[in-house]
Amino acid sequence: MGLGMQIACLGFAGSSAIEREAGVELVRLAGVAKDIVDCRLTIKASLDRAGRTVFDAQLVLLTRDSEQVTVQRCTHADVNAALRHTFDDAVQLLLQRGAPDAI
Repeated sequence: MGLGMQIACLGFAGSSAIEREAGVELVRLAGVAKDIVDCRLTIKASLDRAGRTVFDAQLVLLTRDSEQVTVQRCTHADVNAALRHTFDDAVQLLLQRGAPDAI
């Protein structure tokens, strides 16, 4: 069984391009930690102080042992950059915590 992912887009309509980018990042994440069984991605659009749209991306990972691992939220004006940064942070977090099957 593969790694599952739920995506929630808040404050804007999601798109197939966002889902595709998240899927690419999920494959990369799956290669780093085999103990992760579920991934919940939340992307929230909001306005910064200057009135520009920014995107907050955050991951919550669920392990086989039912542990929830919350990855630091990443904010960027480009939704794809926010996604990449949060998945980068997830990879680093899993490597630091000594994931059993880390590469």
